[in-house]
Amino acid sequence: MLFVIGVFIIGLSKDTNYNTSSLVGKKISGINLKYFDEDKFYKEDDLKKNNYTLINFWASWCAPCRDEHPLLIQLSKEKNLKLLGVNFKDKKKHADSFLKNLGNPYDFLTKDEQGKNSVHFGVYGIPESILVSKDLTILKKFVGPLSIEDLNLIVKIIN
Repeated sequence: MLFVIGVFIIGLSKDTNYNTSSLVGKKISGINLKYFDEDKFYKEDDLKKNNYTLINFWASWCAPCRDEHPLLIQLSKEKNLKLLGVNFKDKKKHADSFLKNLGNPYDFLTKDEQGKNSVHFGVYGIPESILVSKDLTILKKFVGPLSIEDLNLIVKIIN
């Protein structure tokens, strides 16, 4: 009985909030994302070609993704930043329509139809974005839709 009470108390005191801050400062590895419209893959060597990359996980069915989209359009104008879109658990025709209607901010567009590759990045829900340097170091992780404060922080980091 004491064992059960002990387990219960430990369970109550445990932090259950999803926290991926430990990823910041670590290097990304094992990138293998299938391109959205091509039968080839976006890999680590592709990521190394960019000074900075914002990897954005999104879907057409995600209302917060729609809310952050104008900020991604704004970030796409930054010369020192490339945007890598990862379409998450979506139908191609819906994703195409989303980008046609709202604009396509992405320099590179990939897909994760089952959501299995996104877990590798510590992504379990969307939208999420990861800012990565040329040497593949994670500089910042944004959980939830980007805000104007996040946009200003990204611009400050990359310039």
